[in-house]
Amino acid sequence: MSNPADPPTLVNPPSLAEAMGLLPLPLRARQALLALAGGEQLPKSHYDLSSLALLRPRLGIPLWRGKFVVPRTAILTNLFNHRQTPTSEGWSVKRTQVEDFRGLASTYDSHNGTDLCIPVGSLVCAPAAGVVARVWSEFNRGGLKVAIDHGNGLTTSSAHLARSLVKVGQPVRAGEPFAVSGYSGLDGFITFPWGIPHIHLNVWLDGQPVDPFAREGLAEAPIWIGGFPRPTKQATDSFERSVFNPVAVEKAIAGCNHEPTRQAIQGVSDLWERGQYLVAERNYYPTRFSEWVEVYEGPHERREMLALPFDPAKIDTVMFADQLS
Repeated sequence: MSNPADPPTLVNPPSLAEAMGLLPLPLRARQALLALAGGEQLPKSHYDLSSLALLRPRLGIPLWRGKFVVPRTAILTNLFNHRQTPTSEGWSVKRTQVEDFRGLASTYDSHNGTDLCIPVGSLVCAPAAGVVARVWSEFNRGGLKVAIDHGNGLTTSSAHLARSLVKVGQPVRAGEPFAVSGYSGLDGFITFPWGIPHIHLNVWLDGQPVDPFAREGLAEAPIWIGGFPRPTKQATDSFERSVFNPVAVEKAIAGCNHEPTRQAIQGVSDLWERGQYLVAERNYYPTRFSEWVEVYEGPHERREMLALPFDPAKIDTVMFADQLS
């Protein structure tokens, strides 16, 4: 396991096909159809003219070319929406009811994560110490993703990756590289080159999506260390894996109405891996589950745990897209 204080290992830049997660083509075509037309217990995605706000060539084109828009800076575009449309209606990239943590509108209807826009081919690093919980790819849902359990009921999932550098069960230190960035998935493919390459960072606390930023005006703890995404200063870190309640996990699995998904989760023998698989599936496919079941031995409170998930030698600050002149 590498030390984050050491220079990161150089990697070959991803090809366009790898950055988009296009292979294998037959599987990706079937997964794309799920997003566009829907499927079993899965409503189709919704979009309209308001969705065009996601296209920003001034940002997208240089990032696709592996260049910074602002040197050493990740651009925050779509933030966590605190007025999300009901999950039962399906994934929506419309902008009909939106409010980010600042009370502004830098988000869209179903956005349940934080978009950090960076050049394609950048190293993505662990925002806190943890263990790799899942590595998987779905063209209809965020492309290549890596989930990391950071303990205390906190899991992060990074989507739109080009390449994973880790495997399930592997421990990672805070600031350790675990992936190479891209813009994999259907949205990267259909918006190329006007769409903005980014890491879609989901933060799940006790299995629920949460905003790592503290909402202004509320007595709420941030999950970013110091309240804002900054590089880690920890070379090493220790933690304990999150603990699942085995009875609750089985109850939640029984509530899955999609037979292939239920069988896939049941096929995972290790309780921790099964619980992490379940949490990911419930967040990406909530309409396939009949009820919410608390599956952790908890609950756990919000607390400052996460740092900026990039190589500080290359990216050491962030700014909001609406701050660009």
